[in-house]
Amino acid sequence: MATFADFQKLDIRVGEIIKTEVFEKARKPAYKLWVDFGEEIGVKQSSAQITECYQPEELMGKQVLGVVNFPPRQIADFMSEVLILGVYAKQGVVLIKPEQTVRKGDKLG
Repeated sequence: MATFADFQKLDIRVGEIIKTEVFEKARKPAYKLWVDFGEEIGVKQSSAQITECYQPEELMGKQVLGVVNFPPRQIADFMSEVLILGVYAKQGVVLIKPEQTVRKGDKLG
């Protein structure tokens, strides 16, 4: 069982999606995302299998939560640097976002 100390090891921050592309080389349908996590962390890229619920153009400017302290992961020819958080729902993966607009880089606590 995970402990609260385990949870505290995760660095989960708010970022804003600033660029999206269809990830043609991914085995499962996915998008390439570039997410701005603010001055301290900067722009990081991520591969996200969220094509069932979102179109690339509607993701622009959307705030999301991401784990920024996992090691990067190579996916085809793309380096995914952060894990964007979502819920596996009946309709597909639904992104987790703040209820109100907050500063880029704000930490989940």
